Amino acid sequence: MIIDAHLHFSKIKKFTHTAKTVSKVSYSLAGLAAEMKQNRVVAAVGMGLQETKAALFPDKTIPTPMLLDLDENPKSLYACPGINPYKLNKKSLSSLELLLKNPKTVGIKLYSGYYHFHLFDKVYGPVYELAAKYKMPIVSHGGGTYSHLGLYRYSHPLDVEEAAYQFPKINFIIAHLGNPWIYETAELVYMKPNIFADLSGLIVADSKGVKETASEKVFTERYRSAVITCGAYEKLLYGSDWPLAPMKAYIAFIEKLIPEKHKHKVFYKNALNVFPRLKIQS
Repeated sequence: MIIDAHLHFSKIKKFTHTAKTVSKVSYSLAGLAAEMKQNRVVAAVGMGLQETKAALFPDKTIPTPMLLDLDENPKSLYACPGINPYKLNKKSLSSLELLLKNPKTVGIKLYSGYYHFHLFDKVYGPVYELAAKYKMPIVSHGGGTYSHLGLYRYSHPLDVEEAAYQFPKINFIIAHLGNPWIYETAELVYMKPNIFADLSGLIVADSKGVKETASEKVFTERYRSAVITCGAYEKLLYGSDWPLAPMKAYIAFIEKLIPEKHKHKVFYKNALNVFPRLKIQS
C-alpha cells in the first residue's frame, strides 16, 4: 500500500496544461480515482491551491484558506489548506480554524517562494499558533517555483530551519526535497527533529518516466545521493506532485532512490506518523 503525501486537485491553469501536454494524465476526479486504484494508493494529501480567472498563481487576491476545488473530493483524499499571506486577517483565520477542525484536514500548506515572505516572517505567526493548537504539520514549498514570478530566496530550506527553531512543537515538511538545495535539505532532515521532507515534484514526466540514458542516470544519481546523505528514511515521505507525472511512473522513479528495506516507511508508514489524522479505508 502507498500513501501519496503531496498531490494537487485544483483548477490551476498550469496544472491543466501540463496534464494535457506533458504528463498526459486525466486531471479529473475519475482520473485521480483510477490512478490511485491502479497503483495501490490508499490515501493522498492534496495541497490547497487556487487562483482567480484573471491571474496565474501566485494570486495575491485569492482568499485564505485555499482549497481543493477541481471537483468533489474522494473519501481517500485529505487536504492541507493553502495560505495566502496577503489575505491573512481575523475573518480568514477564523475560516482556517474551522477547516482545521474538519477531520479531512491533515496539515497546512505555505507557498514559500511563490509568496514573497520568509517562513519566519511575523505574518505567519497566527498560522503557526493554529498549527500548534491543532497539532498540524506545516508543509512548505521548497526550492524552485513553477512560476517565473517566484523568488527563490524565500524558498530556501534554511528558512524552514529558522521557523522550526522558533516553533519546536510543530513538524515542518520541506516539499520537493528542497530541490535544487537537496543536500542542504538532507542535512536539515538528518539534524533537526521537527523537519521532514517529501520527495514530490522531482521530475515532470509522462508514462515512460525517466529514461535510463547516460545523462538521466546522472540526474537520478543526484537525488539518490542526497537521500543517502540524509539517511533518515523515517523522515522522508513519498509524494507524486500529480498531475505533473503519472503515479505509476513516479512511483517507479522514487523506488530507484530508496533501499528496499526502507520502502515501506517512505511510501506508507512515515505519512501516518507525520499526518496523524490520516485514516486508511479498509
